[in-house]
Amino acid sequence: MAQWQGRSKKKVSGGRIRLHRKKRPFEIGREKLFTTVDKTKAMKIRTRGDNVKMKLVGAEVANIIDPKTKKSKKTKILTVIENNANPFYVRRNIINKGAIIETEVGTARVTSRPGQHGVINAILISKNIA
Repeated sequence: MAQWQGRSKKKVSGGRIRLHRKKRPFEIGREKLFTTVDKTKAMKIRTRGDNVKMKLVGAEVANIIDPKTKKSKKTKILTVIENNANPFYVRRNIINKGAIIETEVGTARVTSRPGQHGVINAILISKNIA
């Protein structure tokens, strides 16, 4: 179902604002698209002004940055460990900004917005000792 992202009909005081026009198509938002640990799949979405937004539906790799060596590496995502946005996202392996993921290199925190940027960037928190 489409979501209207226009101005509210309520004032800060709780009073009613009488709208001077109807809802417009450019005020309609989209439903959430959750990025999961799965085969890599991205969707290209046309936004206002003919711009393009890449939405990541599934991802199996992430760009991990090691803060000590200042080097980045593309590694496989194993699972989602923690997600402050919603605790139930961990069960469903949903990745968003701030999620803690387990990779082949170690534990990392996601710094990008996969549903907006189309890529998963993360910073290494702790290394696996093997």
